[in-house]
Amino acid sequence: MKTQIKEQVDKLLCSAKMKRTVPRRTILEVLLNAKRPKSADEIITAMSKRSANKVTVYRVLESMVGAGLVHRVFIHKRAEHFELADRCTEAQCHPHFTCVSCGAINCMAEVSMPIAKGLEKGFIIHRQQVHLEGLCPRCV
Repeated sequence: MKTQIKEQVDKLLCSAKMKRTVPRRTILEVLLNAKRPKSADEIITAMSKRSANKVTVYRVLESMVGAGLVHRVFIHKRAEHFELADRCTEAQCHPHFTCVSCGAINCMAEVSMPIAKGLEKGFIIHRQQVHLEGLCPRCV
């Protein structure tokens, strides 16, 4: 399994024409193993002592966002959350759900949302992101 993830990481970096540095590889490994979007602090914690300081992680995330490998999902409690851009289209990301009780964040990749229509003249949608809030099954 680890070899598969390393091959995926190398393939992603190669497709984005990015150097395969230890911080980039490690961040992508964390995001590939994640079941939900991660904040930069969560990514740093998951990296443990492996490869990069906070500044490096933010710089790498910015470069990956610019390359289209990763995208900012939303801001929760003033922290941006990131995930791989592989399950979203350029125009639309799958919805995300945050539990208002326990704070758990879940990807809702199986939920499809139509692109918003009927905007006033002059508004142009570049990207649609839906963030749902409520109670998760554990907190109901």
